[in-house]
Order: sequence, then C-alpha cells, then structure tokens
Amino acid sequence: MDSYNLDKFKNGCNVLNISLSDKQIEQFIKYYELLIEWNSFMNLTAITEFEEVVTKHFIDSLSLVKAVELKQENSLIDVGTGAGFPGIPLKIVFPNLKVTLLDSLNKRVKFLNEVIDVLELEDIGAVHGRAEDAARSADLREKFDFCVSRAVANLSTLSEYCIPFVKVGGMFISYKSEKAAEEKGDAKKAVSALGGEFFKQVEFILPDSDIYRNLFMIEKKKTTPKKYPRKAGLPSKEPIR
Repeated sequence: MDSYNLDKFKNGCNVLNISLSDKQIEQFIKYYELLIEWNSFMNLTAITEFEEVVTKHFIDSLSLVKAVELKQENSLIDVGTGAGFPGIPLKIVFPNLKVTLLDSLNKRVKFLNEVIDVLELEDIGAVHGRAEDAARSADLREKFDFCVSRAVANLSTLSEYCIPFVKVGGMFISYKSEKAAEEKGDAKKAVSALGGEFFKQVEFILPDSDIYRNLFMIEKKKTTPKKYPRKAGLPSKEPIR
C-alpha cells in the first residue's frame, strides 16, 4: 500500500462523499495489480498508470453515487463490464450490493472471476454472454433494481441491451462522456418502446480532472415487450428510431 500515492484516490472519494476503509483501499490496490498483470497478456485497458486508473476507472465508476443511493441491498447488473467497470468498484465500496457482471468475452469473465476470488467478494458473479441473449434468460430478465453500463454504443442500442434487465420501478443508468443531447433525442423512441422513460441527466467533471461525465438515468415504467431485445447484432446495426 505504501508504494502507491493514494492522495488523488482519497480526495476523489471525499468529493463523492465516500469514505474508504483500509481493507477497501487494499482491495482496490489488489484489483489494480491484477488488472496490470492480466493486461500484459490480454487486452483489458489502454489505461495502466495508477493515478489514471484511479480517475478514469475507479472514481469514474463510483460517480454513480451522484445519481442514485446505493445504501440498501439493491441488485445491480453491469452490462458489457469489460475489466469490471463500474461493477467491481461499486461492489468494493458498497458490499451490500448484489452484483452481476455480464460480458461477451469468456477470457474477460475468467479475469473477473479471478478478481472476485482474490478480493474475496461475496454476492457477486460474472456471466459470459451477449446482452441480447442474456436478457432472455428467466434468471436475469427484469430481475435488477439497477442496470449500469459504461459500454461504448449509442443510447438507443444501449437501451435495448439494458432496459430488459431492469425491474419495473428500477433504473438503467448509462455512463457517457459526451453532452449527447442529440443522442437523447434519437433514443426517445427506443426508451419508450422498451418500457422506459427518461428520468434525469446528471452532468459533472470528474474530481482532479477536466473529464466531463454525463449519467443518463432511465426509469423502468412498464414491462419490456417480449420481442425485445431483438436477436444478437440487430440492436447495434439497426437501433430503434
């Protein structure tokens, strides 16, 4: 722990009103070290310097607290989680969360399982599958209080991937790095067709940076029609417009 400068991390957490225990800091450092180790033989992230990972992955993931309260025993699915962002940082800080990490690449799922084991995290699992297929599973469809995604796709496509996982009354939150006003307009039809409704947009700059962030919050108002999501590949090729 002593070999890392943790000032930026602690300051960023303070700005988000998050207080980390020594155990949690240790978990984040182990997570970082596993990320770098596995990144040496598979593509997990282009960001590898500790302070950059802290800002662009850890703090960015935790910025969800600007949009929702995570104090209760909520269930959360992270769609297209990649190297575990935002799901694993959220699980470390809010151990009460029941987290499912979904990714389409099996070798990334192996990495996620290694992180879960080494960090001794409970009530969290990694699932291998495409969102379009996983959302048809009775175990996952409309089972979650929150669905989050930092995946890069237009909001119409992301809505079709993510809204089917959310319970009625729950929330889909998309992490975006653009102002995306036009994207919101383009996604309006998809959000409505999938049973959702735009709730709020939270805009901010990540602490100790000039990085703009935008959290689109979509509330699930009614059950998603059974025809959604469409078969694998269609949501990205032909977004609902």
